[in-house]
Amino acid sequence: MRFFAPLLLLPLIGCASNTVQDFAKFQPEMRIDQYFEGDSTGYGLFLNRAGDVKRQFKVAMHGHRDGDLFKLDEDFTYDDGEKQERHWTFRPTGDGSWEGTAPDVIGVAPGEFSGNAYRMHYVADIKAGSSSYRLDFDDWLFRQNDHIVLNHTNVTKLGIDVGEVQLTFVK
Repeated sequence: MRFFAPLLLLPLIGCASNTVQDFAKFQPEMRIDQYFEGDSTGYGLFLNRAGDVKRQFKVAMHGHRDGDLFKLDEDFTYDDGEKQERHWTFRPTGDGSWEGTAPDVIGVAPGEFSGNAYRMHYVADIKAGSSSYRLDFDDWLFRQNDHIVLNHTNVTKLGIDVGEVQLTFVK
């Protein structure tokens, strides 16, 4: 059995997650302050770690500049009728990327972009019904053209997969 144990690790060797720089050659650029300026709408799903769709939602968004800041208001409506809001404030970091804050986000959500990709990591207290959960988000945005951005977010709690969000934004 000692011989076979190292073989069990072979599928893990060479497995590396993408970095935002892997998307440098793709266009158009995913600049949050450009794509999300004005009104946009998103349609999404939350899937649990087994891949089962648990919630569907629509999000109406409005972004605008406020001096050097970019503000993005999100109004969520879930398939069960629940409504939630998130109000982001993004500050430029000086390298073309942004860091964001929102009332339910713990600390700052650093973000970086390259090519058509934007990646942001953050921890947030998320309400679901009468409960609240502190969750970690690995949030990726991929701009496809002037009208569509695809969003994929891995959601974890204490390092354990909770599920994922799949979302399409339309302008």
